[in-house]
Amino acid sequence: MVVSTLCYLEKDNKYLMLLRNKKEKDVNEGKWIGVGGKCEKGESPEECVIRETFEETGIKLESLKMRGVMTFASEGWEDEYIFVYTSDKFSGHITECNEGELAWIDKDKIMDLNLWDGDRIFLDIMINSDKLFSIKLSYKGDDIVDKQLYVY
Repeated sequence: MVVSTLCYLEKDNKYLMLLRNKKEKDVNEGKWIGVGGKCEKGESPEECVIRETFEETGIKLESLKMRGVMTFASEGWEDEYIFVYTSDKFSGHITECNEGELAWIDKDKIMDLNLWDGDRIFLDIMINSDKLFSIKLSYKGDDIVDKQLYVY
């Protein structure tokens, strides 16, 4: 089981989103997601999301809010636990990302993007409430074949 992170930076009622279009053999190819990545040995999810956000954006996180945990299963890919965060306090200037294109997207336009269907579920929770979620998503290709959602 892979442990990874996602972070959605917040500014002016927008999220910083990443269009994954530069990496080979990418399960997220063509999708818009938050920034983040896999935890390294001995690294906590918080250490991971801080490191990965800096590596992908040049931005240094100064605050974190855990928003939820996703269990992601997809045929042909290793299962993942993904810790999801937001941050509204950060510093630095956005740099080019080697995994895709970064863009600030109005929260009310997020659902118009090419997203994973499961991301639509937890992004709706994040945009419209402060509740914590736990979601298990099982995919076959781009289709959800099993879903379990808990909101606290």
